[in-house]
Amino acid sequence: MTSTPSTPSFLVVGESVADIVRTPGQPDVPHPGGSPANVAYGLARLGRRVALLTQLGADEVGGLITAHLRSAGVELLTDGQTGVRTPTAIVTLDPDGKAGYAFDIHWSLRPVEPPVPADHVHLGSIAAVLPPGAEAALGLVQRLRPGASVSYDPNVRPALFGAPDGAPARVERCVALSDLVKASDEDVAWLYPGWSEQRVAEHWLGLGPGLVLITRGGAGAAAFTRYGTAQEPAVPAAVVDTVGAGDSFMAAVLDALATCGLLGAGARPALAALAPDVLAELLRHAGRAAAITVSRAGANPPTGAELRFS
Repeated sequence: MTSTPSTPSFLVVGESVADIVRTPGQPDVPHPGGSPANVAYGLARLGRRVALLTQLGADEVGGLITAHLRSAGVELLTDGQTGVRTPTAIVTLDPDGKAGYAFDIHWSLRPVEPPVPADHVHLGSIAAVLPPGAEAALGLVQRLRPGASVSYDPNVRPALFGAPDGAPARVERCVALSDLVKASDEDVAWLYPGWSEQRVAEHWLGLGPGLVLITRGGAGAAAFTRYGTAQEPAVPAAVVDTVGAGDSFMAAVLDALATCGLLGAGARPALAALAPDVLAELLRHAGRAAAITVSRAGANPPTGAELRFS
């Protein structure tokens, strides 16, 4: 991918969650998490200028998440709110290190406008479908979209997405606002039982995005545009756990697209017309980021230096 100098500003909109990883025989320890917060943290670790609009309580785990995000340089647009609990998730790991989640979350979003217009807005995931905050999040993206490109990751959590028959419509509202959508194979299988990945990608592309990415865990990832597709195997890694791997993949995709001048409202036609060989390179780059993340505990994405030399 031919790179051009670019220093876009990113705005991430969505939930921050304290992941409490439950390990037999060990005390519960909270870790900063939440898919959008992980993406913001990952972008900052890669050297990007990023702000996060989220919800945090004025509690111990809210302070933990705040310190974590600020340590990487993420600008928080929301202070801890008195009387609001920071969302939590009990995380259990299966023998392969794959995570399962049980949530305690109430999502609302105070109307805060970014102090600096963003070149790119990333929306995710529970925050885009869970009332009452979802409407505020979608409204903000609609207002910013004329001047910014938009990405979206549904990161489906069945317990919070409501009845399966109504979930696709809620997700498709977000897809229609987006230029880039990333989802996992598990996401699309839950949303559209019996559909092939190709069919899902074509359906979403028909709603408006120029690029759809589908990750497959240890089986790699695929990219789809209206003009072509690409597939890449997973980068080999010794898996400790998979927490945050998809978010690390997403951050690396956005970082690479920014480097190539492919983000921002004016870049929509170029983003939608990426050639298959460029898509394959994008998948390899993001796959390296995910491989680094799964090789260590927790949502711990790579720095720019780690990714360059991986």
